[in-house]
Amino acid sequence: MTTFTNPVLGGDRPDPAIIRVGDEYWMTYSSFESAPGLLLYRSTDLVNWTFESAALPEPLGSTFAVDIAEHDGRFFIYIPFIPTPWSKLTEPSIFVIHAPSMAGPWSEPIDLGIRGAIDPGHVVGDDGRRYLFVNGIRRIALTDDGLSTIGELEHAYDGWRYPDEWVTEAYALEGPKLLRRGDWFYLLSAVGGTAGPPTGHMVIVARSRSVHGPWENSPHNPVARTRDAGERWWSRGHASILPGPGTESVDGDWWMVSHGYENGFRTLGRQILLEPISWTDDGWPVATADDIGAPQAAPRDAAPQRASSGFDDDFTSLRLGERWAFHAPDPGEAQRLRVDDGLVMRTKGSGPGDTSPLCILTGHHSYEVEVDVELGAGAVEGGLLLFFNNRLFCGMGIDGEKMLSYSGGRRTHWREPAPSARRMRLRIRNEEHIVTSWYLVPGAEWIRHGIRYETSGYHVNTAADLLSLRPAIYAAGDGEVRFRDFRYTPLG
Repeated sequence: MTTFTNPVLGGDRPDPAIIRVGDEYWMTYSSFESAPGLLLYRSTDLVNWTFESAALPEPLGSTFAVDIAEHDGRFFIYIPFIPTPWSKLTEPSIFVIHAPSMAGPWSEPIDLGIRGAIDPGHVVGDDGRRYLFVNGIRRIALTDDGLSTIGELEHAYDGWRYPDEWVTEAYALEGPKLLRRGDWFYLLSAVGGTAGPPTGHMVIVARSRSVHGPWENSPHNPVARTRDAGERWWSRGHASILPGPGTESVDGDWWMVSHGYENGFRTLGRQILLEPISWTDDGWPVATADDIGAPQAAPRDAAPQRASSGFDDDFTSLRLGERWAFHAPDPGEAQRLRVDDGLVMRTKGSGPGDTSPLCILTGHHSYEVEVDVELGAGAVEGGLLLFFNNRLFCGMGIDGEKMLSYSGGRRTHWREPAPSARRMRLRIRNEEHIVTSWYLVPGAEWIRHGIRYETSGYHVNTAADLLSLRPAIYAAGDGEVRFRDFRYTPLG
């Protein structure tokens, strides 16, 4: 029997949106302030996923939970953008992109005119018309082409109320995802808040014969919830239920895809989880796994689960999306990069906090990153970080005269006795939150940085931002920095 262990896609990949297309599955997730955004992954078995492309080269704001839909042979991604300091938006706004296939090419974002709403969920109703459900839970009609709206948002569903003594962050009715099975429409929602206590976020379900209601809550709610902080996966929510590989009828295998924080590793962000679903005799979905942190029987004909591996990048090409993404980019941010004997990055800002660093995702508890940094002419600074957001990061950089050390999102008073150099190799090792650094001047020996950091608190409940701690390279000041031979190595 083939088994798998959660997560099926590690690292910070919150609010998964998934669609089955023939014998394949396609998935994306909230990319927030990263560019490229909406990275698309493909699978045939729900367990092993392969990066294919990025649907959103330049986000218009912070990209929250999306939904993927297919209608009349065309594909749609409905996207809520949230205002950011670099965005032109002034309030949450829902857009759509579309393509002839999930592989693209994807259109430019089209404004649907929906304001003050997030978490769109697409459905074709019993009347044959298209609708979007949003947080709240509210509903609005779409035109037949799915590219504009009809009317205004209207209240659709009151939600299911959990007992007041349950320890949650907030009620926060959000994340609607809809499916049709037999004569029923099923509405999955998330309540309890996506951060805060580990027992907060949960998945609830309601059903109706019509998208216009009335909606009946499941007697088995919640379908998924962390009931005890001792469990491996916390804050489970934003779920979709869909038929498994080879299932062509309501009686086949069904699965639920959701997200959750790993116990003790909130720093990794919300990771993608998979678990089996069964249906009661009276037509309600129930989760059947006793412990989704333990190995589980995989979907039929699934390949053995591939282990997440490290990589080396000699920067002979730009692997944006697949490997690297900017944080908090301005329009045209990718123009800062060129390949020339390594990766040459034009500087921006005055330090790590305002420089839009180039980041990678990681799902490992322990890892090591290493890169060669060479400063160009002028007053420039470049370095290697573990970066959460512009207010929370740690690491080191060089400016040609001294080494600059960062912790807790600010430059520290520590003066590392590193030699003056415009080229240096930097290394950071994160061993279950204990961060040790080294530096190497060409022709010399590795020297350990004098300070170690503890980063278990670099997460959402500290920074009030739904991100993760990511290895990153940055270039600040006025000029260019060249990076060569980047290495990411999982440990243990």
